[in-house]
Amino acid sequence: MNTPTWIALSAALLASTGLAHAESATYKIDPTHTYVTFEARHFGTSTNRGRFDKKDGSITLDRAAKTGKADITIDTTSINTGLALFDSHLKGDNFLKAQEFPSAKFVGDKFSFDGDKVTSVSGTLTLLGKTRPVTLTATNYNCYDSPFFKREVCGGDFETTLQRTDFGMTYGLPVIPDDIKLLIQIEAIKQ
Repeated sequence: MNTPTWIALSAALLASTGLAHAESATYKIDPTHTYVTFEARHFGTSTNRGRFDKKDGSITLDRAAKTGKADITIDTTSINTGLALFDSHLKGDNFLKAQEFPSAKFVGDKFSFDGDKVTSVSGTLTLLGKTRPVTLTATNYNCYDSPFFKREVCGGDFETTLQRTDFGMTYGLPVIPDDIKLLIQIEAIKQ
């Protein structure tokens, strides 16, 4: 291969690499459109629900390369079931130990796509000082141009089922089941 052809080919490869890299974008979580909720069966009858009011984080997404990274922090002291007494119980030593562990963290580094749409995010959840693998399955994933922010916003509904014993929560077993459903409705604004 002669030198001018080699230079042209190298420039084309560098340009295409730059284009793929240019597709990567960071999105900051919009706390007004992001909800982290949970569901737990109670003595085999009703379903207890609650949410975490404070959360923060960002997502880096490269739709061309089909890669991404999610970094989400949940303030466990912000748990809200609508009942202060129950919130105190859940923050206490039997469950979240929120005074000792005031946050939980999800780091996702394996994104699955169907076309441009994210279908799942796998990574780890750190809760009560223990880190375990978690996969969040996506539904309703979409991106749109926000007329308010004048930027792209991406998001969807994500969910998984956790075994609380994986994180050391054994209180109430087996009457209070091990399975906890975690639901995250998220929207994030392109930076």
